[in-house]
Amino acid sequence: MKLTKSSQPIQSKSLVLLTAATASSLIMLDSNIVAVSLPSIARSLHATFSDIQWVVSAYVLTFAALLLPSGSLCDLRGRQWAVLVGICLFAIASILCGLAPSAIMLNVARAFQGIGASLLLTASLAIIGHTFQGVERAKAFAFWGSALGIAITSGPIVGGVITNFFGWRWAFLINVPVCVLLIGLTFVVVRESYDPNAKEFDWFGMLTFSSGLFLLTWALIDGNHTGWLSQSIVRRFVGAGLLLTGFVIVELKQKHPMVEFRLFQDPTLLGANFSMLGYAAGAQVMIFFLPLYLQNTFGFSPLLAGLAMLPFALPIFLAPRLGGQLATRYSGRKMLTFGLAVVCAGNLLMAGFASTFSYPKFAIAMVVAGWGTGLLNSDTARVYMGAMPPERGGIASGLSATVRFTGLLIGLAGLGVVLTQATTASFIARIALRFSALEDIPDFINRVTAGDINGATVQLPESIRGEVIEIARHSFTDGFSHLALMAAIVSFFSLVLTLVFVRSADTPPLRR
Repeated sequence: MKLTKSSQPIQSKSLVLLTAATASSLIMLDSNIVAVSLPSIARSLHATFSDIQWVVSAYVLTFAALLLPSGSLCDLRGRQWAVLVGICLFAIASILCGLAPSAIMLNVARAFQGIGASLLLTASLAIIGHTFQGVERAKAFAFWGSALGIAITSGPIVGGVITNFFGWRWAFLINVPVCVLLIGLTFVVVRESYDPNAKEFDWFGMLTFSSGLFLLTWALIDGNHTGWLSQSIVRRFVGAGLLLTGFVIVELKQKHPMVEFRLFQDPTLLGANFSMLGYAAGAQVMIFFLPLYLQNTFGFSPLLAGLAMLPFALPIFLAPRLGGQLATRYSGRKMLTFGLAVVCAGNLLMAGFASTFSYPKFAIAMVVAGWGTGLLNSDTARVYMGAMPPERGGIASGLSATVRFTGLLIGLAGLGVVLTQATTASFIARIALRFSALEDIPDFINRVTAGDINGATVQLPESIRGEVIEIARHSFTDGFSHLALMAAIVSFFSLVLTLVFVRSADTPPLRR
């Protein structure tokens, strides 16, 4: 049967949910596969830590910057339309990533991949919000969280297997057949839906926000290498500040703004933003740094690193089911603060156990952090979406995901600064006790933090190479300890702000 614009898709809530959850999971699966592949990409393309930060950040940057306009667009043009366009862009960009001959080309392709991902996620969340109401919606978001948990759980293993046996390029190319399947499902299963009150597209808001976020990320990633007080970095920070300030001014004066700042007068919605930021910058961000730690510290292959992440990933899959049950007994306020407290404890344990070089101890810390991350994964989305009316599903999902992935982007860049600075300081202190100063330590540390310790030391004399590698391993572990401690601080402050602003009366336990 030939499908046309007017064809009626099959009405099945379970199939709609499965399609939307699979589309969202593809985004997370891609991120996790890439996280395990980063050291291999660094070795293959001779990339520095800044380069491989951009492999993640170029994707998250366009993703986060375009989530709000994507939410408006899917409300205006239709959620099914947005999913189809997003999948096509994502598939084409995945092919370009898999064929990229250099780090620069890979990062450009990743940026285009993020554009498709932004349409996919906002439309998927809006479809769920439009299709389900009340307790059904809570269960739907719990399933959505579990689906993302499956992607998180399987991502490191799948990424390790692919990178070990087929090469890192297939970590991107594997997306293509999944995209083809999703296109067919979306045509058949998803009924088109719109927001009848959708406003015109906010071009000025999109340009000021995305440009400001880009300059801020660019400054944070290049600051260590270029120098924090260098003219180029200072100009980027100033430009970011001016553009983001301009974004607020533009939105306040717009007749139909992309972000209605009056919404943030609601304390619960404001608190939900703080909890989302804490989840992203204090919990979700560890997905990208843990593979570097496991491969650098323990010398694991990509496959072993993927398996070694299971203590962190498996609870993320299991926790949303528990969270769905607990949500019928406890308010959203209690659920969010409890999840943030568990994440904070897990990060503190990782900071303490990282330098012991004991995987069993570190695995205990990953289990604790994983349970907290899993609880927050679905609860942050549920509380946030619940604060907005169903017809504003596109805007709500876009705003929710923008806060989440902006937090992730700033967390990646900011914690990357902590990792590099702490690793450099530790390396300089340790190396000074044994050898005269090495040449170009910043470049050396960039290679080490990228996961290419052997490549960083390949030109050293054989007589000292082994000892320098060992010093580099210990220095990186010190850097990771500082990173985990900072992540714990971020989650703690987010917990406090959540307690202050989120009201129990606005987030009561769900009825069975």
